Amino acid sequence: MIKIGIITGDGNLPLYIGKSLINKKYDVTFLSLNNKNNKLYNNYKIVDINILSIKKIIKVLESNNIKHIIFAGSLKRPGIKDLGFDIPTFLLAKSLLLENKGDNNLLISLKKFFETKGFIFFNWTKYCKELFSTEINLTKVKPSKNAILNLKKGKSIYQIYKKLDVGQAMIIQNQLVLGLEAIEGTDELLQRCKEYKRKGDKGILLKFSKFNQSNLIDIPLIGLDTMKNLKKYNYDGVFLQKNKCLILDKKKIIDYANVNKLFIASVELN
Repeated sequence: MIKIGIITGDGNLPLYIGKSLINKKYDVTFLSLNNKNNKLYNNYKIVDINILSIKKIIKVLESNNIKHIIFAGSLKRPGIKDLGFDIPTFLLAKSLLLENKGDNNLLISLKKFFETKGFIFFNWTKYCKELFSTEINLTKVKPSKNAILNLKKGKSIYQIYKKLDVGQAMIIQNQLVLGLEAIEGTDELLQRCKEYKRKGDKGILLKFSKFNQSNLIDIPLIGLDTMKNLKKYNYDGVFLQKNKCLILDKKKIIDYANVNKLFIASVELN
């Protein structure tokens, strides 16, 4: 049986991945970077670790005979005042954490660092297909003609926008771009763009992956809060990149969308 260590940041994503893999008979240990979230893992194997000491993280992995690892959940980038003093952490911070890198490039660099230490990044996306947006129409509500026109506009913008290491979402209304996601995140984007709406259609959210984005580390996702904000700020619904976007607690989200007349649809964005 393959032993897998999931290095967990904030949020529920690590738990969803872990539960899916456990159901498929993998031996999963959660390595928690934030012990405030440990209550989520009460029924599972969990070990506390600290991002400030890479040496200790590697020691924990080796002592548990874990070669296959996964990074999941959000992680705050350490600053110089946060750093520990063991040599591996200092060298890693100097070369990676303190450089002016985008999040995706930073995560890819972290992946390469652990691979040089003999660890293997487990391609969990291959075995957890049920967590992704795979269906064309996930809800009973289908995209309207205006929503399709907004999608067409969004696709044309995406061909340029996707090469930038910035956010993973945009909002289109009346075939006009109201906003592109930056560091604030999708939910803040939805709130910000409600102020720019004009008379016409309700507008849509488009959620996609970045160009050449790592499919093992930084993956776009939506959760129930995003759907609640789509309802709160009166949008039509959301288009997700097919097979590229995670939907946490899929049944609950689809049920919520159906009750509140929101659409969720998957599209190819090549």
